[in-house]
Amino acid sequence: MLLINVLLVDDQDIILQGLSMILGKANDMTIVGAVRNGQEAINKCKTENVDIVLMDIRMPVVNGVEATQSIKASNPDIKVIMLTTFQDDEYIFNSLKYGASGYLLKDAMPTEISEAIRTVYHGGTLINPTVATKIVNQFKKIAGEEEQASSMDIEQLTIREKDICKLLAEGHNNKEIANVLFLSEGTVKNHITNILSKLQLRDRTQLAIFAVKNKL
Repeated sequence: MLLINVLLVDDQDIILQGLSMILGKANDMTIVGAVRNGQEAINKCKTENVDIVLMDIRMPVVNGVEATQSIKASNPDIKVIMLTTFQDDEYIFNSLKYGASGYLLKDAMPTEISEAIRTVYHGGTLINPTVATKIVNQFKKIAGEEEQASSMDIEQLTIREKDICKLLAEGHNNKEIANVLFLSEGTVKNHITNILSKLQLRDRTQLAIFAVKNKL
């Protein structure tokens, strides 16, 4: 069985211990490290084979947002899930902006944490609909940039492309989308590439936010 290599990053020992206990029971995951700040996470990702990082947002030395930016710049294949105890719009926004695949509340149920890791590992995203609009608003407010895709851009999408956007926003990976729509994974991948090009979006996470905001 192919194991998912998970790196835990949090400045609180009790959180690290709890996550280690939860994920230690999953037979398809292995913990490759448990570190206390973003700089240690950056270093670990350079020396270990890491698939998924569970990253706390607020930490000393280097926070989770800065660490995510550095890790994704060096190795885009590593997926990052942000951990937070609150819905901190600005931090969540910046995390997604720099390439995080979504976020989890620290009080999430053990099964939610394990399933979130599997979802992201297989290409899915974790965008909570209740904060999607806030994130888009932060994009305007904090970055001072115009929204990258407007409602007019939706008209460029075919019915099939809209269906794919909806499923992607629900967190489905390419294989799951292919099964639902009776397509091949390659066809789904090509559709997503075309959609990103049409909407001038960077990645699946931005597309998921767009889909939720525009109620596709």
